[in-house]
Amino acid sequence: MLITLFRTIILYTLVVVALRIMGKQQISQLQPFEFVLTLMIAELAAIPMADTGIPLLKGIITIVILLFAQVTLSFWSLKSQRFREFISGTPVILIKNGVILDDALRKNRYNVNDLLEQLRIKNYHNINEIEFAYLETNGELSVIPKAQYRPVTLQDLNLPVNEVKMPLTLILDGVIQQENLRLANKDRKWLEENLKNFNIQKPSDALIAILDTNAAFFAQAKNKVPQ
Repeated sequence: MLITLFRTIILYTLVVVALRIMGKQQISQLQPFEFVLTLMIAELAAIPMADTGIPLLKGIITIVILLFAQVTLSFWSLKSQRFREFISGTPVILIKNGVILDDALRKNRYNVNDLLEQLRIKNYHNINEIEFAYLETNGELSVIPKAQYRPVTLQDLNLPVNEVKMPLTLILDGVIQQENLRLANKDRKWLEENLKNFNIQKPSDALIAILDTNAAFFAQAKNKVPQ
């Protein structure tokens, strides 16, 4: 039992480290080769966990080899456009100048129902509103609507625009985020004074405190009851 526990902890740690090295991406954002390698790493870790007859070192070596392969492929993808196109492919235009390209759909085994579904997910319910649609290399659909259907911006309305600030979390679950407080060029005294405006007497009583994109301070106490 202890051997199984020991092997499981080691392999789990190794898989977590491997995924961290591979980078922070959602499953939907993985390139095909990255997705395959992720599945293989998970499978190779599960086999030694379930079967103690398989040497632990064998499982570790195979995972390290796959991790090395992934890092190598990613490196050459960054260095060479041709290699990147070979491994990941290139974006494909599915709608051009408002016209659905039948050939592009067939080549990518993408039917009209799939196209309409993806458009609805992106809140475009009428296909005649779309000027361009690209099938990205990770399978996501990027949409450029026609000019008359694009969202209105402040620039379109000739309204003044305030500079956007980087949002900073100053307190998280009662713990002061010292680095963010330093980035905000504020001190603990300033923080405590602003907390009192939200009826919070000390930082440890705050669930969260932030400076938003407008540099406005907001805080909420722990266990606050909705009105």
